[in-house]
Order: sequence, then structure tokens, then C-alpha cells
Amino acid sequence: MFVQSIASFIPNQQTMKTIFSILILAGLLSMNISARNKADKCFRPKEIKKAMNKAAEWQLAHPKHELYDWTNGAFYAGLSMAYKTTGNQNLLDGMMKMGEANKWRGGPRLFHADDYAICQTYVDLFRIKEDQAMIQPFIDKMEDFLKTPFPVKGIEQITWWWCDALFMAPPAFVKLSVTTGDKRYMEKSDQLYHECYNLLYDKEEHLFSRDLGYVIKGDANDRREANGKKIFWSRGNGWVMGGLALVLSELPKDYKERAFYETLFREMAEKIASLQQEDGLWRASLLDPASYPGGEASGSGFYTYAMAWGINNGLLNREKFFPVVRKAWKGMNNLIQADGHVGWCQPIGADPKKNFSAESWEVYGTGAFLLAGSEVIKLK
Repeated sequence: MFVQSIASFIPNQQTMKTIFSILILAGLLSMNISARNKADKCFRPKEIKKAMNKAAEWQLAHPKHELYDWTNGAFYAGLSMAYKTTGNQNLLDGMMKMGEANKWRGGPRLFHADDYAICQTYVDLFRIKEDQAMIQPFIDKMEDFLKTPFPVKGIEQITWWWCDALFMAPPAFVKLSVTTGDKRYMEKSDQLYHECYNLLYDKEEHLFSRDLGYVIKGDANDRREANGKKIFWSRGNGWVMGGLALVLSELPKDYKERAFYETLFREMAEKIASLQQEDGLWRASLLDPASYPGGEASGSGFYTYAMAWGINNGLLNREKFFPVVRKAWKGMNNLIQADGHVGWCQPIGADPKKNFSAESWEVYGTGAFLLAGSEVIKLK
């Protein structure tokens, strides 16, 4: 009787198989939860700030280019957002040192948009420190800019004939307008922005050609990618998207041209979202990703920033764009290397190229990453 009682507690072969199957499923479920938790870790505010600080401090410790250069204009735009996000005093100190070293001046060229990119950080610092010396050189240069006719030469019939310009100058011009109350700066930006838009924006593809060399009739190279598609450079369009978010974050809600910028932003966001690759990133050539393996940091960073900003500010549908941004931020975090540098950044150029790797970094790639983090952290 006792033996029979014990035997009744011993599972038969079928029961053992069932128990074994349940244990395997439980183990797999646990592994999946663990993997998901690890992947989702990059969305925790503490982890976002940690990644931003790590990338920012590494970049400050590894300077590159003249401090007034457009490359640093993009980096310090990101650094300014990173300071607002993290409150890290080292980042504010880095911006102050840069401004003092530049004597609060932009680049030397009067009409070249690139030489105004760094000036938006001066306005950001003025808003913190309220020291007129930080923006007076910018104001003085703008006065010269407004009263001096643009010297038309050759095929350069307009002032801003390359799409990168739409990140470099408009945010700085608009910030100065809003800060000083002088609308002439944003009105001039509108004029030049529309000229560039009319020249370079492809209304079928909803993307910008890089410069006038791609759109001039009769140009010897009807430039195409290997798959026959038009060439649309990822970082070039990233410059535009990032610049649009920066401009829209400053423009008054009732500004006469705001609807134009909002419409352009939405059109481009729809197109860019449709071109995201499986790893969450974008390739150097938007319409021929197969020819350019490897997600590119700078274009991807600007898109992540712009679309996260669009969600946070009600310009983009959250249900549609949140998964895109989420996937993109995971991809961006895979680009950060152990020492803190943002890898897989295409070097300086004007078109898609394959010449980058995990060791490839540039200051504007770090700037794009910091801008992205500053908006991703706000997503609910």
C-alpha cells in the first residue's frame, strides 16, 4: 500500500515530457524578456543621460577643426541641448571656452552659411548668461550681411545653393531674431531658405538634392546611383531635417511662414521614415541603400532628433512615428564605441560614400547623437 502511494507521485513518461516542455518554454521566455530589457535599457532616462555625457565628454577631449568651423557648429548645437538635458557643468564649461576662444565670432566669410553655424550656440549661452558680448559680434556681422549685396558669380546665382546651408544659418538667424526682437534676421532667412528650396527640393521624392550641381539642366552627369535612382545624400537631408526642427522650435506660432516649414517638415519626415533600414538606421544614399552597407551616424542622428522632436511637439503622428524613432535610437546606441566616440560617421564630403567604419568619427556625428538624445528622453 505504501509502495503504491509513492508510485502515484512519480510522473509517467508523458507527464515528464510536458514538464520538460514547460521548462524549456519558461527558459526561452525568460531569455526573451532579458534580451528585451537589455534592448530597452537605452530608453531609460538615466541611460540616455549617461550615453550623452559619455559621447559629449569624449568629443570635448578630442577636438577637431577650427572652433568656429561648421563642423563644430553642429557639435556645439548638440552640446547645448545635452547641457539642457543633463545639467552637466562640464558641457557648459566647454561651450564657454569655445566662445571665448572664438571671441564670440563666427567664421570669416560674410555670405557663406557655414560660417554662421557656431553662432546659434552663442545665442544659447547669451540666454543663460545674459552677457551682450556673446552676441554682439553676431549682430554686427548680420548688419553687414543685410546691407551688402550678394556678389553673384558664375553658376552661384543664389546665396545658399547647397542643402547643408539650411542647417548652418537659419537656426542661428531665427534664434537671433527671437532673442533680440529684430525680425529682419528671420525674414532674410525666409528669403534665402525659399530660394534654396526652389532650387534643390524634389517635390516628387520629397528630398533635397545636395547642391546645384545635381539640378542644373544640361549638366554632364545626370547623376544616378547603381540602381538607377536619383542620388539623395543621407547627411545632406539630415542637415535639412535637423535644421527644420531647430527653426520650428524657435519660430513664433503665428509667424507668417511657419506653415511652409511645418508642411516641409511633415513631407520629409514621411519620406525619411519610409527609407529606414532593418537596423533602425539610414544608409549614406537614401534611395540605393544596398550599395552602401552600414548605418551612417550623422544622417541617422539628425533624422532621429527631428522625428522625436516632431512627435514631442505634435507635428508627427505618435502612433506612426514612435516605432520609427524607437528603432532608430536603438540603432544609434549600437554606434557608440567603448571609449565613447560615435562611430560609423561618414567623413566630410558632399555625396554618398562607403568610406567609414566603427572607427570613423566626426564632431558633427557626435552633435547629431546629442540632439537625438535630447528629444528621445522626452518621449512618453
